[in-house]
Amino acid sequence: MGHFRILIILVAFAVMVNGGQYLQSRIIASGGCDNYTCGINAKCTISRGRPVCSCLNLHMGDPLSQCIRVECLINEDCIGIKTCINNKCVDPCPGLCGINALCETKNHIPQCYCPPGYTGNPSNNCHLADPQAACKPSPCGENTRCEVINEIPVCTCLSGYKGSPLTGCRHECENDHECPNHLACSSLFKCESPCKCGKNANCDVVNHLAKCTCPHNWSGNPYLSCHPECTTHSDCPASKPACFYQKCVNPCDGVCGVNADCNLRDITPVCSCPRHMTGNPFVYCRNFEPRDLCEPNPCGIDAICTPGHDNTGKERPVCTCPTGYIGNALKVCQRGECLSDSECPDNRACIDFTCQNPCTGYECGPNAVCTPRRHIAVCTCPDGTRGDALFNCNPIDSKTAYYARSYRYRSY
Repeated sequence: MGHFRILIILVAFAVMVNGGQYLQSRIIASGGCDNYTCGINAKCTISRGRPVCSCLNLHMGDPLSQCIRVECLINEDCIGIKTCINNKCVDPCPGLCGINALCETKNHIPQCYCPPGYTGNPSNNCHLADPQAACKPSPCGENTRCEVINEIPVCTCLSGYKGSPLTGCRHECENDHECPNHLACSSLFKCESPCKCGKNANCDVVNHLAKCTCPHNWSGNPYLSCHPECTTHSDCPASKPACFYQKCVNPCDGVCGVNADCNLRDITPVCSCPRHMTGNPFVYCRNFEPRDLCEPNPCGIDAICTPGHDNTGKERPVCTCPTGYIGNALKVCQRGECLSDSECPDNRACIDFTCQNPCTGYECGPNAVCTPRRHIAVCTCPDGTRGDALFNCNPIDSKTAYYARSYRYRSY
C-alpha cells in the first residue's frame, strides 16, 4: 500500500497532582505521537508529520509537564459585566472612576459617568450641578418665574400676574372692571372676592361690590356678627311667646278668621267666635241672626225648627212636627197613620193624621144616632122620633112636633 496508515490509540488515566485531578493524555501514533507523551492536561497533535504538545482549552502552563485550568483567557470567556484580568473574570469598575462617579460595565468594557444632578469629568471628579443652571440667565420675560424641570427651563407668571411668560407678565388686574362681576381687584392687583362680612352673615357680590346681610330671621350687624333672634321659647317676650325658625312670633297672627278671637294654650292657637257672634272661626264670624237659633237644629228627630219667642219675648227656637208627622217635637217626630181620609177605612176619618172614628159624640144632636160612613159622621133620628138629627130628635106627636119646629126656627 502506498499509503501510510496511522493507528492512534488514546489511553486516558487520571493522575492526582497537588490535590487536584488532571487528565493525562497519551497519543500513540505510528511514526508520531505514539512514542511521545505530553504533560498533564496537555494534548499531542501531528503538525507536518511531527508531534506538537499544547494545553487543553482554558488551561495554561507547560504542555510538556503540566497545564493548569484557569477561569478565562480572553474577555469573551466571562459574562458581559466582567473582564478577564489575570485569567479571572472580575468587575473592572472598583477604583476605576473618579470621585462621586458611577461605573457600569457593558460588553466587558467599563464606562464611567456622573450621576444625575452631578457634572464634571467622571474619570477624575463629579461635583453637584446647579439645578437652575438652565435658567441662568433666565430666558423668561418680566414678572415671571423660571424653573428647571427635567433639565428644561419652564417659564410661568408670578402670582397675581398674567400674560405670556416668554414675553412678560403683567398684573392680574388694575381695576375692578378687569375682573368678573363677582370679584374685585384687590390691593395685590388680584381678582379676589370682596366679601368681608361679619360672623354668620351672608354676602352677595353685585358689580364687584359686596353686600352683607344677616340670614332670614336673624338679627345683628352683618358687618360684625349675626345671631338668631331666639333658640327657645323662653328667649321671646310675652307679646311674641313662640320661637319659630329662630324668630319670636305670635302664633295667633293670621291664623283665625275675620272677627274671630284667638287664645293661646301654651303656644298653640285656639280660634273661636265671640259670644255674640257665630260662624266658622277659621274663616269668618258674624252677628247672630234669628235663623242661627235653628243652626244646628236643637229639635227632636225629624222635627222642624222655627225661630220664635218665649213668653217673655226673648228669641228662642220653636220645634214642631212637620205636616203628616206626630209626636214630641223636642224628642222625635214620626210619620202619622194617614194624610187624608182615603187612607183610612170607610168607617174611619183621618183626624190628627190617625184613622179615627168620626163620631166623637159632638157631631149629632141629643137623642140622635151617629153612624161613621164614608169617613164622616152621619146623624139620624132613631125610630119613633123626628127632627133635625144635628140638633134634636123628639118623639113623634103633635105637641113635640110643634116644639121641634119652634126650636128649629130659633136655632137659625
